[in-house]
Amino acid sequence: MRRSRLAYLPIAFPLLAVAEIVVFLAVADAIGALWAVLLLAASCVAGIALLRREGVRGFRAFQEAVRAGRPPGGEVSNSLIGLFGALLLAVPGFLTGIAGLLLLLPPGRILARRGVERFAQRNLGGAATGDLFGPRRVRVHQSDPVTVVVVDDDQPRPPAAAIEGEIVR
Repeated sequence: MRRSRLAYLPIAFPLLAVAEIVVFLAVADAIGALWAVLLLAASCVAGIALLRREGVRGFRAFQEAVRAGRPPGGEVSNSLIGLFGALLLAVPGFLTGIAGLLLLLPPGRILARRGVERFAQRNLGGAATGDLFGPRRVRVHQSDPVTVVVVDDDQPRPPAAAIEGEIVR
């Protein structure tokens, strides 16, 4: 039986905390403890400011998509990725800050959005994601035409015998 990815969360959080401490100590050793603390404080303040901005932007994009009659999935996933990136930036730590910054920048946001849409299509099914994200994208591969020749060499079969009887309920 395949194990759920959520089963690894109790292990992942303590490992992340240890990794954040190690990275903080390395950065503090390289640039000084005061500068490292100031850098963490600045990233937290920026993350909190971006949380509000991304939330308002996502809500407006959702309303605009609903008013225009478009599926709001792209706007919703884009704003959720932005909110998650801002939240990661607001959490004190260099690793979470870098991950949050990558999710806030357009190339990282595009990659994450594709992953979120693929995850939703795989786990929610085609009908739900079609309403949410619009029609699926189908990739067409071009190839050379294939010539098929149908040969009908089957002999006609004799009619099958009928079975007589009663239906008993």
